[in-house]
Amino acid sequence: MLTPSSNTTLEPVTTAMLAGLPDVSVHFSRFRVTEIALSDGALAQFDDRPILAAAELLAHAKVQVIAWNGTSSGWLGFDADERLCRRIQEATGIPACTSMLAMNQVLAATGVQRFGLVTPYTDDVQRRIVANYAGLGITCDAERHLRIRNNFAFAEVPEATLADMIRAVAAQRPDAIGIICTNLGAAPLVAALEQETGIPIYDSIAIAVWKSLSVAGVDPAGVQGWGRLFHTSVT
Repeated sequence: MLTPSSNTTLEPVTTAMLAGLPDVSVHFSRFRVTEIALSDGALAQFDDRPILAAAELLAHAKVQVIAWNGTSSGWLGFDADERLCRRIQEATGIPACTSMLAMNQVLAATGVQRFGLVTPYTDDVQRRIVANYAGLGITCDAERHLRIRNNFAFAEVPEATLADMIRAVAAQRPDAIGIICTNLGAAPLVAALEQETGIPIYDSIAIAVWKSLSVAGVDPAGVQGWGRLFHTSVT
């Protein structure tokens, strides 16, 4: 897993998700990300070079898949992740995936046309994500966001706040809801809120785990208690 340097959520959540799979290990490599914004400095954090350097360090551990466990292509454009995956595989010889490309794969396979968004991001970042999904023919008119820029602060959002945001989006009856950020602590809430709302909820940390297991040839259904995603058949 390639991890933003100021994230504190995705590592323990990922480890907890995989606790029931004793034959699977997960490893992390960080690169500098401290702010999510559309300023030149914030966008420059996602230059491929430091990400590739972090990926090459993971390759030393002879991992079977390298995942960018982050959501930056939501505002940069999904082609940024497609390019990154190609470059990681060229540099390391290891298959690569990303949270956002996996999210889009699931949305396409399940026929989602109206996608609810829950994020911590600022207004302009949220608008960019909505516009990029519109480019895929997916409407995101049901959404909530927190207008936070500091990446570390995302992890401090209380679970109650996240649950309220998800319920508010669910009340508008989208086909599915995406929690777009890998430093929000929403993944432990997903299973109960799916049961409560009847709507599929795709957490971006969970979807990186789901896709990584699939690429590595491990059945994601071995992950129990983290939502219906892990029991969804997608080709």
